[in-house]
Amino acid sequence: MGLVLSCAAPLRAQDVLIYRCVAGDGSLTLRDSPCDEGERQDTRSMLRPQDPPRSPAPAPAPPPAAATAPQREVQVVYRTPPRPMYECRTSDGDTYVSEDGEGNPRWVPLWTLGYPTWTAGRSGPRPGGPHPGSHGPRVAYAGGTWVRDQCHPLPQQEICSRLTDRRWEIFRRYNSANQSERRELDLEKRGIDARMANDCGAGR
Repeated sequence: MGLVLSCAAPLRAQDVLIYRCVAGDGSLTLRDSPCDEGERQDTRSMLRPQDPPRSPAPAPAPPPAAATAPQREVQVVYRTPPRPMYECRTSDGDTYVSEDGEGNPRWVPLWTLGYPTWTAGRSGPRPGGPHPGSHGPRVAYAGGTWVRDQCHPLPQQEICSRLTDRRWEIFRRYNSANQSERRELDLEKRGIDARMANDCGAGR
C-alpha cells in the first residue's frame, strides 16, 4: 500500500507536526515521525504545548524586626539634702548637740574676755588695774555680755549613729514613761524615723 500524504499549511515555529498512521488492519496510531511503509499516512499541524508561565518568585520575607527591649519605668524620687547636726561644748567641758550650730548663750563678765578693769585710788579711777602710787582698793566695774558655746558640724555617719542611739533611748524610756511623756516620745521618734529614712537610708 502506498503512502498517502496530506497537504498541510507551512508549519509555524510554535506548531508541531503529528503523523496519523492507519495500518492495513485499520488500526490507527499517532506519532511525531513518518508512518511505516505500507501504512496510510496523514499529517495534522497542532499547536506545540507550552508550559504555563512561571509565577513570579515570592518576594523575600522581610527580616524579623529587631527585638526591642521593654521600656523600663523610671521612678524619680526627690530627697531633701541631709540635715546637719552640730556638737557644742560648754565652758565647763560638757557637750550637747544643736540643729542650727548656734550654741547656747551665756552671760560672762567683760574682764573674762580681756577687757580692761578700772581701779580707784587717791587720785581717782585709773584704767588697767592697780597703778604705782595708788593705795585705793581694786574695783571691777559691773559689765558683761552674752557669748555662745562653740559648735562644730558632725560628719553624716556620726549623725546617723547618734540618731540611732537616741531612738533606742526612746524605746528604753517608753515603758516607764507616763502618758504625757509617751506622747512627746512618740513625736520625737516619728521625727527621728523620718529623718533617718531621708538622711541615713530606710534600711538603717
